[in-house]
Amino acid sequence: MASPRLETFCCPNRDSATEFVVTFQPVLFGALTLGSAALSLIFALLQILPKRKGYRRLGQYPLPRPASSSRILFIISICDILGCAGIIVRSSVWLGLPNIIDSISVTNNTEVWPEVFCVGSAMWIQLFFSASFWWTFCYAVDVFLVVKTSAGISTIILYHMITWGLAVLLCVEGVAMLYYPSISDCEQGLQHAIPHYVTTYAPMLLVLVANPVFFNRTISAVTSLLKGRQGIYTENERKLANEIKIRFFKIMLVFFICWVPNIINESLLFYLEMQTDINDGGFRDIRNAALITWFIMGILNPMQAFLNTLAFHGWTGFDVDLSLHRRRELAWDSVSTSVPNAASHNPIVGTTLLYQSHVQEAQKSMMGNGQQHSDAMSVLSEGNWLNNGSNSSPVYQGW
Repeated sequence: MASPRLETFCCPNRDSATEFVVTFQPVLFGALTLGSAALSLIFALLQILPKRKGYRRLGQYPLPRPASSSRILFIISICDILGCAGIIVRSSVWLGLPNIIDSISVTNNTEVWPEVFCVGSAMWIQLFFSASFWWTFCYAVDVFLVVKTSAGISTIILYHMITWGLAVLLCVEGVAMLYYPSISDCEQGLQHAIPHYVTTYAPMLLVLVANPVFFNRTISAVTSLLKGRQGIYTENERKLANEIKIRFFKIMLVFFICWVPNIINESLLFYLEMQTDINDGGFRDIRNAALITWFIMGILNPMQAFLNTLAFHGWTGFDVDLSLHRRRELAWDSVSTSVPNAASHNPIVGTTLLYQSHVQEAQKSMMGNGQQHSDAMSVLSEGNWLNNGSNSSPVYQGW
């Protein structure tokens, strides 16, 4: 899980609220987080690997070069997978070597390496999940800018600078404030802990607040584009807009389910931390709610890796294709279709919007239309899966 409480736990002189939740049933909690992270990582990798079923030659439909939005979706999945890997390593070590936790818990007799592992694993997890938050925000901004302003395919380099720069900067700044003057003797007081919590939850709150706004405005712009083609709004175009709306809704639903428990839990723990005695009988319900949300976080936070791939692409199946021959054939087909595409006035004809039936309708409707409509639809379609045949076997077109 990704919680600043686990970094606070690395301090021997940690606060009572952090001590309360982290030391409650640590073996059960570690096993749950380990199992959730392992399942999420396995299925997320299974989702993004190329599949053998439903394979078709790319020459059937001329496809554009992957837009920045498709790369953003892929990078989000990679960040989630790396975050899950950090959770797996940390939970495995804590379960296999419980003495590490005991060493950190002794105030005046703390060894160096347990603290180094505790801080290093916590920073690794926070960094990649924070980067995932920033990339999710950039995805909403990217699709909105391209659809609304017809600015063409946005640059991915700028997004890399923003996301990784902010993720590293905030992570280092928050940890530096928390562990001042040293890890073995962390400065106590909310004035040192609050900056760390703000740097952790700021990108999360940004996605929860800003992304729905960008997605709603993007849907409105897409509807206007579809109506503006011929002045009519047909059933196929309505289905197309509805599929885009559902896709955005799934992305936000996954984010909401995985991370709102963190905000609830942090609010409860802050309330307990402000009390003189958190073990008072009057706070029993609040303590129970904090423990329940703590375990929910341990299960749902790592599951974002797998659930995000479902929101992005749907279920892609088990039939993984790792054949080098097939990938070479895909590359050759892609090269063979590049010449006709370059000669065409509208290079983005074969939009890969959600499903093959929609693709065929979009191809018919976008022939001869303006570049603005084509760019907008191609960006929204990037990173999706095409279903070829009745078995709904996907082929990823974003790589």
